[in-house]
Amino acid sequence: MAALEFLPKEYGYVAFVLVAYCFLNFWMAFEVGKARKRYKVFYPTVYASESENKDAKLFNCVQRGHQNSLEMMPVFFMLMILGGLRHPCASAGLGCFYIVTRYFYFKGYSTGDPQKRLNIGKYGFLALFGLMGCTISFGVDILRR
Repeated sequence: MAALEFLPKEYGYVAFVLVAYCFLNFWMAFEVGKARKRYKVFYPTVYASESENKDAKLFNCVQRGHQNSLEMMPVFFMLMILGGLRHPCASAGLGCFYIVTRYFYFKGYSTGDPQKRLNIGKYGFLALFGLMGCTISFGVDILRR
């Protein structure tokens, strides 16, 4: 444990938020699996073709909601991990807010109307910008030493 003494005690919150996002991701993957059965889109097909499946748009919206969350995961994780070193509580709070917005992003997308992903999901970028600020603050703090 001596190797972790440089971390602020509150950094544990950052770790818990990162795990919470993993659980959200697992849930979204499960929802895509259910959509595969419901709309008859079998592996290895990633996206359904509208010429072959009347429910292609519905399935593709579920798949795309999960895919977009996977695409954003490295950015979110990097900002959480680095920004949390300087501002663990703020980063954890912003991370929780981001997770909530990603849930609504996915639920909105899964309706089959892609615009509904933005009703609440669009506010996730506020959390990311806040995390960017935490990470910039961390970088400035390191450079000032």
